[in-house]
Amino acid sequence: MLNESSASNGQALSKRAERGLIAGMLVDAIGSGMYVPFSLIFFQRVTGLSLAAIGAVLTVTGFVGMAALPLAGTLVDRFGAHRTRQAVYLLRGLGFLAYPLGTSLGAFAAIATVSAAGERAFPAIQQALIGEVATGEQRDRLMALTRSVRNGGLGAGGLLAAAVIALAGDTGFVIAAWLNGASFFLAALLAVGIKTVKAPVVREKASYRAVLRDGPFAALTGANFLIALGYAALTMLLPAYVVSEFGLSASVAGPLFAVNTALCAFAGVPVGRFTRRYARHTRVAAVGSLLFAGAFIGYALLGSLPRQVLMVSLILLLVLYTAGELVHSPSAGALSVSAAPDNARGRYLATYQLSWALSSTVAPGLFTALLAIDGRLPWLALAVSSAAGAAILIGLERRLPADAVYTRPVVSTPRDLAVAR
Repeated sequence: MLNESSASNGQALSKRAERGLIAGMLVDAIGSGMYVPFSLIFFQRVTGLSLAAIGAVLTVTGFVGMAALPLAGTLVDRFGAHRTRQAVYLLRGLGFLAYPLGTSLGAFAAIATVSAAGERAFPAIQQALIGEVATGEQRDRLMALTRSVRNGGLGAGGLLAAAVIALAGDTGFVIAAWLNGASFFLAALLAVGIKTVKAPVVREKASYRAVLRDGPFAALTGANFLIALGYAALTMLLPAYVVSEFGLSASVAGPLFAVNTALCAFAGVPVGRFTRRYARHTRVAAVGSLLFAGAFIGYALLGSLPRQVLMVSLILLLVLYTAGELVHSPSAGALSVSAAPDNARGRYLATYQLSWALSSTVAPGLFTALLAIDGRLPWLALAVSSAAGAAILIGLERRLPADAVYTRPVVSTPRDLAVAR
């Protein structure tokens, strides 16, 4: 049964430490927002290489960067999430400061590999840190708050980069690279005072073999892969769909992306507060996934609507899609963090993060192949995958630890935290 008292042996994150954590995330997001909207052009102007070469390098380094996830998980379990996160902040900062030096293909590939490793590893480390510094409802609240802050920061960074480039021309891209690098150093500085719930210690040996033997967590990771494919739809599928099926300009995607970012920034915390009223992370995350499925079915049916209502329908479906994102993301994140045992949280979350990395890698090829057959197919495939992910989440309720499933602490037998080789 539910118990209002905390089941954790830790302590709540202090307000001062929380402000430092959030401020660092905001600075990081603003810096990242300075290059995300212009990524290919950004690297072309900074390095002087061709777009084809840059695209090939970024694809290869993205795959190579995925190999950093197991290492990141091991480092978190060995040294703690806070120390690992600080080190990755410094690594990413040095990478962006070095980009203007990558004028040859080899140098650019080396710098991009280091940066990709840091970028791929960071979300798992970030979630592990939240798992270390917060428990219960505070953990859920931080998940929602950090997503809102990140979306707001990305939008602000994009506007700042546009202003810098407008004023400084091509030199503005180099300035943006350096400002992004500096943002990582500043974010690390702001996080210096964060104290984890308990100091990291050398625990019993743990391995990824033990993580893979955890059937419920493996199923949770698989469910997230099915749902995470939908997160790529807005940037990868929707622009191609509106151009190929309706002859609209690709620029339509810009305002739609801006609406999504603004809603995530301003509605994330209120929606998170509302969903925390409900008892189970699994069911809240499943509802978010079903909202995704509803939006995808709507996109598949757009062709049957009158042309006059096309733009209005695109916006309404975007709102439904964003609602799914706002409901699913914090609960799914809290579920994955809480389902990971303390002594192997880094390895568990690194494994879970692979579902995000794989979905973003698979999505472009899958979407374009299905689009070539029929414009409705990718949306219907996403609707099916989202619904399947929701069904798996519900089915896992009795197999996952109770303190992970429920949004409030429960009185239960403590989970055996010994993850042996």
